[in-house]
Amino acid sequence: MFTNGYVGTIEGGKNLSDDSFFTQAAYQGAVPASNDWTQGWTLKSGIAEETIEELKGEITTSKTLTEGKTYYLTGEYKVKNGATLKIEPGVTIIAKHDDIVDYILVEQGSKIDAQGTAENPIVMTSEKKEAGAWGGIHICGYAHTNVAGGTGSSEIGGAIYGGNNDADNSGTLRYVRIEYSGYAFDEEHEANGFTFYGVGNGTTVEYCQAYQGSDDGFEFFGGSVNIKYCVSTSCSDDSFDWTEGWNGKAQFLVAYQEAAETLGYDCDCLLECDNNGTNFAATPVAHPILANLTLIGNGGSKQGVRLRAGTQVELYNTLITGKGQPLTVETTETETALKEGVSKLEYVAISKTLSSKEGIYTNDMFAAATGNLTAQNFTWENLYEGTIDGGKDLSADSFFTKAEYKGAVKTGDNWTSGNWIKQ
Repeated sequence: MFTNGYVGTIEGGKNLSDDSFFTQAAYQGAVPASNDWTQGWTLKSGIAEETIEELKGEITTSKTLTEGKTYYLTGEYKVKNGATLKIEPGVTIIAKHDDIVDYILVEQGSKIDAQGTAENPIVMTSEKKEAGAWGGIHICGYAHTNVAGGTGSSEIGGAIYGGNNDADNSGTLRYVRIEYSGYAFDEEHEANGFTFYGVGNGTTVEYCQAYQGSDDGFEFFGGSVNIKYCVSTSCSDDSFDWTEGWNGKAQFLVAYQEAAETLGYDCDCLLECDNNGTNFAATPVAHPILANLTLIGNGGSKQGVRLRAGTQVELYNTLITGKGQPLTVETTETETALKEGVSKLEYVAISKTLSSKEGIYTNDMFAAATGNLTAQNFTWENLYEGTIDGGKDLSADSFFTKAEYKGAVKTGDNWTSGNWIKQ
């Protein structure tokens, strides 16, 4: 007589409605078929819960992950052959951490279209809530890289990346948070949160957070992809890292490292910046342009921003603190580019002095450059809100927003507010 587990009654019953507590119900049973008051808020005993779909293996045709649903990631999940993985707002992907490595890999020619919102972000996390639990997301494109031969193989998944199309489009990441990544495949290979291999500037990356990973938060292996409004929180290696000739642009970045005593582990650099670790003069030379960064370390004697291995850079409107060596320059090629003005550090404020390994570009040169400040004391609200007046206007380039101040997050204008950020 019952449907849906327990819905059903028999006619005939006592009317108790003379007592105002009772509703008139002249039938035997609790849930009449004509008025199933359990709908919409209960899970019926004896009725199977909706199966959570697993993501595993590979897709070669486009697939959509539906708004608000939860998915399990089990092992590798590769997007291949020109397919697009579309992820709608509010999707949660949970890495199962079941004796196999869980990661998402978007191969050359394929795309990811992951567009959440500030209040309904896309979250990629792990069943095991600790750094290093899973392998993060890896995107391979057709943009340049300076590895020998012009193409490389991704550290995770062994996919080909690199080419000559700097305008290549690998999709969109917007309002995406990755938690607890950094799985150690071996002693040399740990997975980052977001890894970009030869990704082109047709790709959109904005409002993304890497949270408590055991390797880098964001890493760039060559390419020209641009990023904006991104946060790296307490990632144990580097918050942001580039190598192999990355020449993209970035604005409004936050690196924040909690205390080692709180995390149970220490954190390395806020920015680690290489051209090529084995060939400092490899071309095309890394030369990204970055503006409006707030970089806050967790103390100790380590380096904050480390420019080395032949990299060039233009760094503007930036605050660096919380490390024993907040700004370090190394290698002849990197220091010479700074001294000769090929690279630029302007409107950069640091908590101590610049450290120079080769003595080619010195703290005196840094202090004399436009807008730079040394030995600064910084005051923050809400972890990393706060700026210093004075900065370079880069808005002649349409990528950059006019922001003539040092730092990423102005007090009272906090673009990190909303559910998309985890503190």
